[in-house]
Amino acid sequence: MTHLRGVKPALSPDREALTKAPPAPKWFTDHARAEWKRVVPQLIARRIVTKADLAGVEAYCAAFGAAFQIGEHQKTLPLPDLKLAGLQIRYMQTARQLAAEYGLTPTSRARVGAAGTDDDDDDNPLAVT
Repeated sequence: MTHLRGVKPALSPDREALTKAPPAPKWFTDHARAEWKRVVPQLIARRIVTKADLAGVEAYCAAFGAAFQIGEHQKTLPLPDLKLAGLQIRYMQTARQLAAEYGLTPTSRARVGAAGTDDDDDDNPLAVT
């Protein structure tokens, strides 16, 4: 029996995946909106995101935008604000965790690739045989 505790299942294209990127939510900051415009087309192209997933993608973009915004504010201060730095770290951790859920990190993209087609690697010079 194979032990899979703690192993995330491979991501795979969804039959109900969105085919067109919806506009970014109006309440987004500029940084969150820019991240939405950057990642949502990728998720659409990979057929990863469905309408039901949009709240999670929104949360990712909002966390990313908040972390970026705090960083921008910290640059204007003569000394770092440690409370803001702690908040920024929490936003970055949240964004990283959510990014992994949608295949936006190298490791999670590998999971997407692992669930890809059964094409043989005859044309791949780096394929291990």
